Amino acid sequence: MPEVRKMMKCKIVKYIDSVSVVWVSELRRVMKDASVLLLFVGLPLFYPLVYTCIYNPEVARDIPIAVVDNCRTAESREFVRMVDATSAISVAGYAANLDEARRWQNSKACYGIMVIPSDYSAKIGRKEQVVVPFYIEMSLLLRYRAIMSAMTDLSIAVGADIQHIDMPEGVSPIAGDAIFLGNPTQGFASFIIPGILVLILQQSLILGITMLGDEKSRSVGAIADVVGKSLCYFVISVPLTIYVLYVVPRIFSLPHYGMFADEMLFIVPLLLSSIFLGMVLQVFVRERETSMLLFVFTSVVFLFLSGMIWPKYAMPQLWLWLGSLVPSTWGIDGFVRINSNEATMAQVSEAYVALWVLTAIYFVVAVVIAWFRCRNNQRSTHQVNDFNSLM
Repeated sequence: MPEVRKMMKCKIVKYIDSVSVVWVSELRRVMKDASVLLLFVGLPLFYPLVYTCIYNPEVARDIPIAVVDNCRTAESREFVRMVDATSAISVAGYAANLDEARRWQNSKACYGIMVIPSDYSAKIGRKEQVVVPFYIEMSLLLRYRAIMSAMTDLSIAVGADIQHIDMPEGVSPIAGDAIFLGNPTQGFASFIIPGILVLILQQSLILGITMLGDEKSRSVGAIADVVGKSLCYFVISVPLTIYVLYVVPRIFSLPHYGMFADEMLFIVPLLLSSIFLGMVLQVFVRERETSMLLFVFTSVVFLFLSGMIWPKYAMPQLWLWLGSLVPSTWGIDGFVRINSNEATMAQVSEAYVALWVLTAIYFVVAVVIAWFRCRNNQRSTHQVNDFNSLM
């Protein structure tokens, strides 16, 4: 028994030594390669700042519109004043007709046209429904959303005031109050940036690992090789993860309601699965430039599969299956729920378990790939030695 324990101890020490050798060697490779270092460090440092600055201010305000008032009564002018008083819309002026208003819109003097019908006041007096046509430019959905939200709220308020005239004293029409959980400002940055931050972490690891490539000469086993490399990448990514997920949201005052410990605990399998996925994708990258194409292509696809820009329930089953193989799909879902809706680890357990499953799968695949590479390298070495011995 003592000999067995001694043997096991020697094997463990040898394995740890092999992992340490790979770790140090890989860290040196990263530090010596300026391009890879830029991807591992520069991308997480500056991309979140650039993206968040682009989407600030979060809400479109004072969007200019043109008004075609075919009624020209006190009631129609009062309605225009109410529209201009909203935070989202600013009345740029009155146009004589729809053609003139369209010329304003074509010259970007306004982004919407409101046409008040000639029978506006008459229908209001008869307590009939009035249809006010509104033409909105669709070049930017953020403007469309802001204008439509403002007009919807205003129409409800005007309708309630009209109904209130015939209501008994002290009785008010039913009023609605929208409460936006996790995004009280209704800002676009508050909605999309938390998910993009997770995607940036994944893509920086995949891009850096695939561009770094595989070192051909390895004298250690496949498992030690994979563990040593992944440990190097993980240590580099941890401080950057804290910066991206904790510091950046506070710089721009984005919603941040979750517990920091829960977020970091949840993000560990995301980092590991992204690292092992990058090591698997190295097989398909023959040239360093190919990794840039891989990054650009997959970023759009992965963002789509996450469900942030298109709901998952509307996706075909094939896309849902492909999305389940991507760490960011589960990472974005779980992190946004923790960060914006203050979910606990128990409430995101499905995504958390899925990330660990992906970590295990990609780890096994990376080990198999490393084993084949080691065997091919050994064969190449034996062939060269045999050739030299013949010479």
